[in-house]
Amino acid sequence: MTTIPTTDTITIAELRRLRSEDPDVRILDVRTGGEFESVHIPGSYNVPLDTLGEHARDLAAVDHPVVLVCQSGNRATQAHDKLVAVGKDALHILEGGMASWEAAGGEVIRGDNERWAMDRQVRFAAGSIALAGVVASTVVPGAKWIAGGVAAGLTYSAASNTCAMAAVLSKLPYNQTDTCDVAGVIQQLQRSAV
Repeated sequence: MTTIPTTDTITIAELRRLRSEDPDVRILDVRTGGEFESVHIPGSYNVPLDTLGEHARDLAAVDHPVVLVCQSGNRATQAHDKLVAVGKDALHILEGGMASWEAAGGEVIRGDNERWAMDRQVRFAAGSIALAGVVASTVVPGAKWIAGGVAAGLTYSAASNTCAMAAVLSKLPYNQTDTCDVAGVIQQLQRSAV
């Protein structure tokens, strides 16, 4: 008999145990399609966070236990909040996300195109904009406020556990794929593994 954890956050060891005990446990990866294509846990399903909200009720209706995965845990936490708000139970977040899964030697499927994880893309974009603002301020003193704006945005991002820059970056073609058929994923999530 499968013992479902009582906490919303589960460890890598708990996920491994759950998967071995219950083939109906579903892993829902909420990273962008590009990140998912680059690397993902075998048997996981991809519904990017930016599209999850409009399908939250359908996803909440999945009868099987669901483990949410993203790169580090932040997007999975946001997905968790959306799904709990519409009534999903038996819902868990993989502690540390894909970064921890890979670091622990978890099995992964790698695609042909490696894309940067969203947190790395955000760090690169924020750092580049801030650096450009500082450099530009040597000629145009008011440009220093560009760096200040980035700093304020990052501070707000940390305080609210949201990231407007990640939301914008996730819409770039680099992060998009043609492979996410949410209706198909929901049908697959509902199937029994038996």
